[in-house]
Amino acid sequence: MTAEACSDDPGRRARLVRAALLWRGTPYRHQASCRGAGTDCLGLIRGVWREVIGPVPFTPPPYSADWSVADADETLLTGARRWMRERPLDLAEAGDVVVMRMRERAAAKHMGLLTEVGGPEPRMIHAYSGRGVVLSSIGASWRRRIVAAFSFPER
Repeated sequence: MTAEACSDDPGRRARLVRAALLWRGTPYRHQASCRGAGTDCLGLIRGVWREVIGPVPFTPPPYSADWSVADADETLLTGARRWMRERPLDLAEAGDVVVMRMRERAAAKHMGLLTEVGGPEPRMIHAYSGRGVVLSSIGASWRRRIVAAFSFPER
């Protein structure tokens, strides 16, 4: 499978959003990916991948739960670039994955799935410590953290 093999089918995008929204309320659990039981931000994306695309073709390496770790290794961003198709940020659509830096000049360590774009209140669904899986408005605070957007690959 390559990152080039990707679909912009609106029906598929709607299925991705519906699947992601079913994860709302799942508690935060570092390195987990089980709807209703526990997940982190990467686990949410992996879970949606399994539910809509099929088997996830990778196993993530162990990673720190601490966003404040000053690790320059771009493991999350590199992995997204390997397995998904990168899109220009201004062309990202509902159903795309956004990758974020939680601190300026730090490695990207957070991701979410866009549920609504454009309009007065773009939104994403994501998981983070202390909140679990939630739907958030993408205001200025989140928008400035987004560094890349990706579409899911075909099966």
